Amino acid sequence: MILNETATLSNGVAIPKLGFGTWMIPDDAAARAVRDAIGVGYRNIDTAQAYENERGVGDGLRASGVARDQIFVTTKLVAESKSYADARERIDGSLKALGLDHIDLMLIHSPQPWAEFREGDRYLEGNLEAWRALEEAYQAGKLRAIGVSNFERADLDNLIEKGSVAPMVDQVLAHVGNTPFDLIDYAQSKGIVVQAYSPVAHGAVLKDTRLVEMAGRYGVSVPQLCIRYCLQLGLLPLPKTLNPAHMRDNATVDFTISDEDMALLRSAQDSTDYGEASRFPVFGKKRQVEPAAREG
Repeated sequence: MILNETATLSNGVAIPKLGFGTWMIPDDAAARAVRDAIGVGYRNIDTAQAYENERGVGDGLRASGVARDQIFVTTKLVAESKSYADARERIDGSLKALGLDHIDLMLIHSPQPWAEFREGDRYLEGNLEAWRALEEAYQAGKLRAIGVSNFERADLDNLIEKGSVAPMVDQVLAHVGNTPFDLIDYAQSKGIVVQAYSPVAHGAVLKDTRLVEMAGRYGVSVPQLCIRYCLQLGLLPLPKTLNPAHMRDNATVDFTISDEDMALLRSAQDSTDYGEASRFPVFGKKRQVEPAAREG
């Protein structure tokens, strides 16, 4: 069962292949969502400072009754934090908000502040400053692993070449119709594990008749098909839902998409447009479309 499967980061730390995302889950609802997800069997919980729900996520971890060392917790440094001093303070802030003595994985959420996402300045020096704070916290045992999110090749190379610890994870927007194959291949060639957030395109894939037909042939739902697609690409998907039944469905992906159908799903890159909501990160200023309620 996928909930029992793990990948191994470059430092030897095991990370569950399927995670539970908490984006857009309010702080006062996060505890129940996390408790429910852990009850279903999830052991990889993803949050971020920008989600403003770290306190609730921490409460859910404790309410689950599952031992801390059995749960892999990820959070992210806000995209606007581009100095060593600020990043250092915010790392300690996440530990306090979550109520934990260590975090399993912490990421820089974006190479640019969201208001400048994918624009001219790559913030190479600012990212190195923030990375230095993450490296220090990693060496101190506050963080078991460190990585990035939304980083492209040049952003990764900056840290690989000038940092003392290479990123262990790059968490990127990836789903049928919008899969950054070149970036994925490059990151994996550098020993970086790639996580796929929004694997169901913020819900935009749910009514795609081609995916509905293909999913039907496997006797699964469209979200299950899309999550399996990511897994077969070697990605670690992070579906999000408040519905425990959907949590269970998203973890019921122990089937195999044929090579022929994988080729069709990969080729959707050139022919599918699920709109702005599926092409830009949550906080990017280009992305103004309100996402569907069900992420996966």
